[in-house]
Amino acid sequence: MSTGFYNVPIPKNEPVKSYAPGSAERIDLQKTIQELRTIHVDLPMIIDGKEVRTGKKVEMHPPHDLAHNLGCYHQGDKTHVVQAIEAALKAKAAWANTPWQHRAAIFLKAADLISGPYRAKINAATMLGQSKNAYQAEIDAACELADFYRFGVKCMTEIYAMQPESTPGMWNYNEFRPLEGFVFALTPFNFTSIAGNLPVAPAIMGNVTVWKPSKTAVYSASVIMEVLIEAGLPAGVINLVFVSGPVAGEVIFNHPDFAGIHFTGSTGVFQDIWKTIGTNISRYKSYPRIVGETGGKDFIFADPSADTDALATAIVRGSFEYQGQKCSAASRAYIPKSIWNETWPKCEAQLRRMKMGPPEDFTNFINAVIDEASFDKLKGFVDRARKDDEAEVIYGGNCDKSVGYFIEPTVILTKDPHYITMQEELFGPVVTIFVYEDNQLDQTLTLLDETSPYALTGALFSQNRYSIDHITKRLTNAAGNFYINDKPTGAVVGQQPFGGARGSGTNDKAGSVFNMLRWTSIRTIKETFVPARDFSYPNFLPDK
Repeated sequence: MSTGFYNVPIPKNEPVKSYAPGSAERIDLQKTIQELRTIHVDLPMIIDGKEVRTGKKVEMHPPHDLAHNLGCYHQGDKTHVVQAIEAALKAKAAWANTPWQHRAAIFLKAADLISGPYRAKINAATMLGQSKNAYQAEIDAACELADFYRFGVKCMTEIYAMQPESTPGMWNYNEFRPLEGFVFALTPFNFTSIAGNLPVAPAIMGNVTVWKPSKTAVYSASVIMEVLIEAGLPAGVINLVFVSGPVAGEVIFNHPDFAGIHFTGSTGVFQDIWKTIGTNISRYKSYPRIVGETGGKDFIFADPSADTDALATAIVRGSFEYQGQKCSAASRAYIPKSIWNETWPKCEAQLRRMKMGPPEDFTNFINAVIDEASFDKLKGFVDRARKDDEAEVIYGGNCDKSVGYFIEPTVILTKDPHYITMQEELFGPVVTIFVYEDNQLDQTLTLLDETSPYALTGALFSQNRYSIDHITKRLTNAAGNFYINDKPTGAVVGQQPFGGARGSGTNDKAGSVFNMLRWTSIRTIKETFVPARDFSYPNFLPDK
């Protein structure tokens, strides 16, 4: 057997392609979209490396084109969850004993496949299945997912290098073991990269996983699984099941070998999961790792010195990219009265240039929200704002689901900083603005900090360095990712580790060593070369 201390390729963030008119990537992506629209896929679950079809087919329709049928996936039940767990546990020993460099090679190859020959396919699947425009799909499905895998491998080596000191006569070292059992990955619809990272991060560290994607992101999840298999992932290491959350939870959270959950989704679901794990804690072989990123009520705060051009662009981009369906999307803003009349016309001018429609038209900035439940919820809040005395819809608000689930970018102006859309997570293209008196800056900071239970992202706009320092300190616990003179979205793997605290999750920072450490259990070993031969210490000798 060959041995060595291996250096992995130095990871660099995957360059984002422009998809400008006439570019090779634009032509390739448009061709791939047309190809996917002409076929009806039949997507199986993948359990123990095998395709599993149940015959219970669920059709998939683009959120922006409900009349079009992309194909179907095969719905599973709790027997398939049991099979997935059994397959994972069967694969566990061989995978844990695989030399780390061979695990690394699989995910490095997967990154190259995603950013290379699968780039157009994974972007097209994300665009069609999740109604995400070309540029948003590119930074998510192709670039960020490749980054997660490359930086994940690098993080693994950095963890393995975390070793204790040894004094003369002994050797101390840490073994980083996978968790004892299997990990459950429960992934969201809004980021293909998150869906691909949550089952893989534990697997990089030698764990086996059961992966349940969102029912509205099965198409792109299947492409990810296709990539992982082509990259050489052994059977059973990651098992992809298409079941409902309650069905999965009933089996997984009662299993003695449940070792952890990697989650992104709603706060309510995460809290229910935590309660269930707590109730069942005596069933498990070990204390499960609970890692989750949940909701947000992300903010933009400006002081009177803010650059209004930059502020306006941050409000527009931060609130409405991917229809506001980002955990980090700006959904409330606090603007001082002295600059409001300068800021709003600049926002409105940009909003009027936005086009809304299907992502297949590359000129559309706004696409459809994910499903009818989301559409109806958002429309309800917009309709309420039209009627309430405390609020006014100053832009957009039109909603139409005759063709797809389209909601215009909507701006609500409120007189009440505690108005419902300033507090509740909406997860859509709706932002609410509160204009505060300039002499009430500190009181407004207190309002901002106490209004929401979340603490995911936030942005500050100011040109005054004393003010930046003051506000940054005042909002220490208000956001896990804090942006100064930039929108509160767009964290990049390896640059801004992402995650929030309070009601927004466990703040374990996806794509970093802080997250990867959660998927390992350390065994510290001390070897003494010349051990003691007698119990006695020098102080036990009598005085002469």
